Amino acid sequence: MVDGFFSLAVNGLLNAVTPYHLLLCAVGIAIGIIVGVLPGISSTTATALLIPMTFAMEPATGLVLLGAIWTAAIYGGSGATCLLNIPGTPSSIATSFDGYPMTRNGEGERAMTIALLASVFGGLFGVFVLLFAFAPLARLSVKIGSPEYFWLCIFGLSTIASLSKGNALKGLLGACIGLMIGTIGLDPVIGIPRFTFGIPALVEGVQLVPALVGIFAVGQVLQLTQQGSGVIAEYKRTPRLFSTVLGSLARSAKVNLLRSSIIGTLIGMLPGAGGPVASLISYNEAKRWDRNPDRFGTGASDGIVASEAANNAVIGSSLVPMMGLGIPGCPTAAIVLGGLLIHGIIPGSRLLTDAADVAYTFIMSLVVANILLLFIGFLMLRVTANILRVPTRWIIPMVLVMATIGTYSLHNSMVDVYVMTVCGIGAYLLARVGVSTGPLALGLVLGPFIEDALNISLQFSQARGSYFEVFFMRPMSLVFIGLTLFALLMPIYQARSRKKKETVGGEQNES
Repeated sequence: MVDGFFSLAVNGLLNAVTPYHLLLCAVGIAIGIIVGVLPGISSTTATALLIPMTFAMEPATGLVLLGAIWTAAIYGGSGATCLLNIPGTPSSIATSFDGYPMTRNGEGERAMTIALLASVFGGLFGVFVLLFAFAPLARLSVKIGSPEYFWLCIFGLSTIASLSKGNALKGLLGACIGLMIGTIGLDPVIGIPRFTFGIPALVEGVQLVPALVGIFAVGQVLQLTQQGSGVIAEYKRTPRLFSTVLGSLARSAKVNLLRSSIIGTLIGMLPGAGGPVASLISYNEAKRWDRNPDRFGTGASDGIVASEAANNAVIGSSLVPMMGLGIPGCPTAAIVLGGLLIHGIIPGSRLLTDAADVAYTFIMSLVVANILLLFIGFLMLRVTANILRVPTRWIIPMVLVMATIGTYSLHNSMVDVYVMTVCGIGAYLLARVGVSTGPLALGLVLGPFIEDALNISLQFSQARGSYFEVFFMRPMSLVFIGLTLFALLMPIYQARSRKKKETVGGEQNES
């Protein structure tokens, strides 16, 4: 059986590195990076638009192209995030917390290189987990139900304190506003419109991507208008950039890379969670376990590492439930699932036997895509960084145009553009009174997950006749409850320990 596995993996690798597949992979990576940089045009949108191109291709060939675009688009979002503080994809939200401050400190190229290396490491980690632990993880993912999702999201909300930048009360306010925006639309249980104010277009609710584009892109543009006609930040060309950053990560970020990749892999297996949740939780854990957590949010490389390693590890692990059970782990995985079904390939436990050549070619092409991303991404990085030389008076209209086009292209609806505009103005006004965009985005991302999981869990509890059993007696629920309690109590313990050390140090100095 082991020999058969390695034989299939080697054959898949040989298929993935044929000249035609390598060319398609390289083209897909270039497209994905460009798509990732554009606000509003996510990896899901890009793969959905290119699905028709795969109809005339062989199944494996089409999947190679889609996988390359997906891999590169997740990384590509970090470019605009680091340089402009505008997440190109929702998965890059946490990257902005330290990526943009690093750019403001004159280290934009370094921030993008850290994001690239962390993305490649996380991407390869997730793909190798998919390759070697496909069957057991597929069985595990199906055991995760709505109660576990609920507690996972509550655990995610525990990151509010880390994202609040010194004022937990304002962070809580921002998260509550985000959660309230998420409740706009039809009640999922009884179907009554909520907070729509009689506007029919709001019955479907506020879409996540237009809201996030507004919060980060429009909000950031409004802040740039106060900056005058200068440039965003000083552009510094760094000699021997790649080797310097690689050596630095190898020395000081090994644990962070591994921990963040594991978090991204585990969350990626949960259908629906995806990169935004993984990157935010990973960022929080990196800050929690750091010896100097106060440096996060001021340009800490570990913040970029945590976010990018986690959101790229999601790619491989989100394919575990999709390929094993036919349940996509994220929206882009759902597009890939459609690509499989179009070619008559049925995901499930027999996928790796009935269509082994296609499955292993696709998996191994993701390995190749991550390796090519390292080289193509670095070449494009140098070009992209030159945006720092462009005056802000030119950048502002360019960003607004790209954000508007990207938002409108989602559903060809002006309603999304209006949502983007309103959210952008609101985020700008909140920032003026000290409410940061991090908790606001966290509430927007987690709100729908929490509500859906809670409603389903409550109905399940009524059917079982026990709320306590459903919410508190399931093994994985207990794990997430324990993590939530730990996340809430750990800052208190750390604060007391720090205060005690300062007191002891002061007494020693006096003596």
